[in-house]
Amino acid sequence: MTLKQALKLKNKMVQELNDLTGKLHANNSIIEGNTRAYSTSELLSQIYTVVDELTAIKTQIHKANTPVYDKIFLLSELKSLVKNLKNLDCTEGVSIDYFSRRNDAQVIKTAEIGVVQRDMEVKFLESRIEQLQEELDQFNVTTHIEGFQEEVSE
Repeated sequence: MTLKQALKLKNKMVQELNDLTGKLHANNSIIEGNTRAYSTSELLSQIYTVVDELTAIKTQIHKANTPVYDKIFLLSELKSLVKNLKNLDCTEGVSIDYFSRRNDAQVIKTAEIGVVQRDMEVKFLESRIEQLQEELDQFNVTTHIEGFQEEVSE
């Protein structure tokens, strides 16, 4: 199984676990006399099975990703940086300070990084993110993990 398929399988298992847990909560305590749609004891047993399988696949994914952890971590940090830069206050000139004790107090602001520079930085980082994501996608398609027979459709 490729890493890409394993990641899809992991996501499918996470969804299955969420569904089973939802059924567990909905069916454990019911009004006496009502019909219980699912046996919560059986659901709990299924949950334990999925947790074991999910742990195994996550472990294999973790091991397979070792050569590209630097890219995975960099991708995460760049995405966080882009989010923060997009929220950077780049106000220049006269501005209304709505948080001042005086109502509508005017202040003059100056920014070291202006809106144009910020937007250029964001664009650069987004292109780097895209490049890293393509590299990781290629790695996921060409890297195989062992121990799982279930194939997930592309």
